[in-house]
Amino acid sequence: MFGRVRKACGRFLDAWRVEPRTAPEARTHNLFEAAAAYVSACAEDDRERIDEAAGWVSPEALSFGVNELACRAVVALARERDESPRTVARSLLGLPEA
Repeated sequence: MFGRVRKACGRFLDAWRVEPRTAPEARTHNLFEAAAAYVSACAEDDRERIDEAAGWVSPEALSFGVNELACRAVVALARERDESPRTVARSLLGLPEA
């Protein structure tokens, strides 16, 4: 009986083992790294870097990361300008004050 449990646990643990990565290019990027690289590449109009960063994570994760980056940037700029985030966002987009 204990042999079956040990064998089942061994298979379970084997499934969770990850082989060590040896190549530096095998490193995975998180969604915030991808978003930062994507947005900076877009600002510099660098199509090659845009495509590279877009391939690091899923489109949904990239969208979330870009949204989070935009929110943080607006909040930081609002604090710097001593204005509301809404005013800063509308100003950045060239919209009239509401």
